[in-house]
Amino acid sequence: MHKKKIASVTLLATAALLTACGQNKGASSSKQVMKTAVTGEISTLDSSKYGDTISSETLQNSMEGLYRFDKKGQARLAGAVKVTKSKDQKVYTFTLRKNAKWSNGDPVTAQDYVTAWRRTVDPKNDSLDSDSYQVIKNGTDIVAGKKKVSSLGIKALGKYKLQITLENPIQYLPDLLTGAQFYPQDTKIVKKYGSSYGTSSSKLVYNGPFTVSQWTGSNLKWILKKNKTYWNAKSVSLSAVKVQVIKTTSTGLNLYKGGQLDYAPVDSDYVKQYEKNADYHTKTTPTNGYMVFNLKRKTTGNVHVRRAISLGVNKQELVKTVLHSGKAAQGLVASDFIYDENGKDYRASAGKLMTYNLKQAQKEWALAKKQLGKSKITIELLTSDMDASKRVGEYLQSNLMKNLPGLTVKLRSIPLKSRLADTSKHNFDMVYGTWQPSFQDPIDYLTIGGLFNLESDYKNSTFWKEINQAKSTYATQPAKRQASLIAAEKQLIQKDAFAAPLYQAGVSYLLKSKVTGFRLSPYGTVAYYWDVKIK
Repeated sequence: MHKKKIASVTLLATAALLTACGQNKGASSSKQVMKTAVTGEISTLDSSKYGDTISSETLQNSMEGLYRFDKKGQARLAGAVKVTKSKDQKVYTFTLRKNAKWSNGDPVTAQDYVTAWRRTVDPKNDSLDSDSYQVIKNGTDIVAGKKKVSSLGIKALGKYKLQITLENPIQYLPDLLTGAQFYPQDTKIVKKYGSSYGTSSSKLVYNGPFTVSQWTGSNLKWILKKNKTYWNAKSVSLSAVKVQVIKTTSTGLNLYKGGQLDYAPVDSDYVKQYEKNADYHTKTTPTNGYMVFNLKRKTTGNVHVRRAISLGVNKQELVKTVLHSGKAAQGLVASDFIYDENGKDYRASAGKLMTYNLKQAQKEWALAKKQLGKSKITIELLTSDMDASKRVGEYLQSNLMKNLPGLTVKLRSIPLKSRLADTSKHNFDMVYGTWQPSFQDPIDYLTIGGLFNLESDYKNSTFWKEINQAKSTYATQPAKRQASLIAAEKQLIQKDAFAAPLYQAGVSYLLKSKVTGFRLSPYGTVAYYWDVKIK
């Protein structure tokens, strides 16, 4: 997963960026230690190779790119102090912060960005986030092995001057560049460690609010320590964050109740139990739960089958009885997340697409059975074998079989890695998954968004025309651009039902009242610690 959302972002120099939630001159360092839990392991601290939420969270607290999210969830300049744009809005020139240093004392230079970005798009590194570089000049061709890595649209114009060239103008560049896949890497350290760079906390250096220690590459505990060389270290109150992996929610909650944790995630099984607790917090995120269909198979290649299933899931009941947080989806693009230049929610402008409509679902189902010449149809639903995914799969199975007469849904739950592989290899009828956006723009949901095999399988010319217009012709015309994106979403979801939006995920957790300044990323899944203070 992941993954966002922007109508417009003002580019501001940030001498005041990340000002402390409160300075901590008087508090003892021993008091300023937070104990927290995460649900998975770090896979790598190499920002060119990570692909999981826990690694992303660790990197976002220990590294810093050109931009960082402020307390209001807006992207503000961080590693840079100034940016200028060319008249055609394709070339950005950044003046880097001269007082930014790596934890070993090295200055953070323009070449460190060039080194990192080239590593990420280099096909030999098989980066899971290289698709984020589609917007950078030659990014797509480099990842595909068609152009040299050195042709990427990034240049060091001097020690502290960095130039970035885009394929087309985009409104959401600041938001995109907050991502860990766009962080710099100390060129000297990358050369020193080579392929082992980032494989343990000692095999890289850090330029963010914290450093990482005691992560060997496979252990389940590590520490974030205040980075004394960070340019804005005076704003960071915590001396350390002690992190441990808790693989079962019940274990984490027991540790929390015993005072051994200050923060613990709460999954859907425990929401009812803790929702009235004073320490309980919840929010709806822009992360989607959805299904994608295999267009290459006869049954799910039938548009009436896909429409019937998309319309036939009682999404509100799913949220209420299984998830206990979040809300029913109104379309593929999340609501309350992306706003136009007038402050209007994209979702409100695009309308409600493929919401639960049993009567219409059964009409589509009757047409499907007629066209396929069958009165009974069996479809397999693929999910991961994680408990939360299996519970959603079981609900979809029973709800669809109840609502669509003659349908049998067979459930196949396998490890996530295998589920991803089977989906890519077209070894499925329909697959359930979740998607966290990477930036605040509809284009992320409509062209990446967990939409497996979209480019290879979905050939609708109207959709791709609208997408291409949004990317190029209307790139600097917000109203026309949004109209194209809305038309594309309606074609993809309402008319062709390539995917079935189910819900916007909620996130729930317990947090001790003594902890102030804690927040989650705008995407809802990554914890930020640099403004935290223990009362």
